[in-house]
Amino acid sequence: MTKTETIIEIKRLLFQQPSSEDIARWQADERIGVQKLLRQYEKKQEKILFQQRAFNRRLNFERKAWQQGKVVAGIDEVGRGPLAGPVVAAAVVIDDSFDMTIVHDSKQLSEKTRQSIDTEIREKVVDFAFGVVDAKDIDRLNIYEASRVAMRQSVEALSVPIDGLLIDAMTVDLEIPQEKLIKGDDRSISIGAASILAKNYRDNLMKDFAQQFPGYGFEHNAGYGTAEHLAGLNTLGITPIHRKSFAPVKKFLN
Repeated sequence: MTKTETIIEIKRLLFQQPSSEDIARWQADERIGVQKLLRQYEKKQEKILFQQRAFNRRLNFERKAWQQGKVVAGIDEVGRGPLAGPVVAAAVVIDDSFDMTIVHDSKQLSEKTRQSIDTEIREKVVDFAFGVVDAKDIDRLNIYEASRVAMRQSVEALSVPIDGLLIDAMTVDLEIPQEKLIKGDDRSISIGAASILAKNYRDNLMKDFAQQFPGYGFEHNAGYGTAEHLAGLNTLGITPIHRKSFAPVKKFLN
């Protein structure tokens, strides 16, 4: 230990990829504050290693395709359960340079985290696109078929040629080889990225609808049947973005 290495300086150095010699020197430092910093550093490194290993596992499907020289898109949709608003799908293409270990099933990330990484995902993926099916078509088709249409739209909107699809628990009406993955957003990085982009896109749409149709709490509930939303239906009635085929909405039809 040098005389100039204060605890504050060590803390700063721990954020700058310290060498093994630095770590060994600090491990011999008997100061309680230094040992506390090292324990925090070790826990952080363990977390990073865990995330990297999990990330690598969730790249298995993509790597298999890349080894065969194929380009695959991961697809996911959001918004099957709400009483109002569209169903939205996203298709995402990544390559082996994609390194965002934080990417996961959107349901496992907070809204703040999801929104904060949206731009970075868009910048780091090879390509992405969205498909949107509105409430009117959901009522006409049913929500399952509407979700499949949104997924197809997202694939068709991609700019890069696709050799295969990785899809969360569904298939799409396209003549492209497809792999249907149960809990795919938790098993594939490209599907996980698609789930995040689709969720953010739809949430932002619903916040816009909240300005157009106040009183339902769309900015908070994204169209799901919360108490605030149901109270708005009872007081204000249905809007053009409500799904009239959904049971909780039907009773408000004239």
